[in-house]
Amino acid sequence: MGKLRTLLILQVFVLCLSTIACAHSQIWNKQGEESSFQALSDSLKTHSVIIMGENHVLRTHQSQQLEVLKTLKSQGRALHVGLEFFSYPFQTEVDAYRRGDLLEDDFLKKIEWGSMPFDFYKPQALFPDYSEGEKTWALNAPRSLTGQISKNGLDQLSPEMKKLLPPEFGLGSRSYQERFFKIIGDHVTDPLAAQNYFEAQSTWDDTMAWRIQTFRNLYPDAVMFVIEGELHVQYGGGLPERLKKRGVS
Repeated sequence: MGKLRTLLILQVFVLCLSTIACAHSQIWNKQGEESSFQALSDSLKTHSVIIMGENHVLRTHQSQQLEVLKTLKSQGRALHVGLEFFSYPFQTEVDAYRRGDLLEDDFLKKIEWGSMPFDFYKPQALFPDYSEGEKTWALNAPRSLTGQISKNGLDQLSPEMKKLLPPEFGLGSRSYQERFFKIIGDHVTDPLAAQNYFEAQSTWDDTMAWRIQTFRNLYPDAVMFVIEGELHVQYGGGLPERLKKRGVS
């Protein structure tokens, strides 16, 4: 059976990159050598932001996320969860849902949940203990913003839409851009359209980096476990690079 890839990036981000591939109970380290979950869990103890890139359609990856969360919890650390799937303007709704003040069906309607089954990520979203001051974080940019950027580019945003960009916003690196263009090349042949899509991708990355930066400023002794698509973290590009730019370490 082929190896199912899961990307795990531990601070210090680009300098301390660990890529593991998992299938069922098997784990491989970045050298392609079979490892153990104990070896992985030992490496988590000294890091404050842990990013797991996933393939959204693989339930195996969601199971692995819960394994890592349980390991972090067993270490006695204050544990927050950050999710790509929630847009940051909906943080109030996320908190209301977590406190039990908002029914799940109403919550999903209010946050404009997409096509994936919410059950894929419900256990992860519910994992932080709000009674202990832990929190579930909405990390992503609003879809209205990224949709406009994908269509028309950053330069055409209205002043009101620009206010939704994170402070000190920056695009991804040239190497990240080149890799992104290569990935979408079979589907997007117009250079301007490709650039617009990259600007939207960078908006996702830098918004999530800003939200994680906010978490680190508010909870310097806690750990955040971040779940997002693997393209955002592969080879240390995307989110890890934006975090480094923001001085999160």
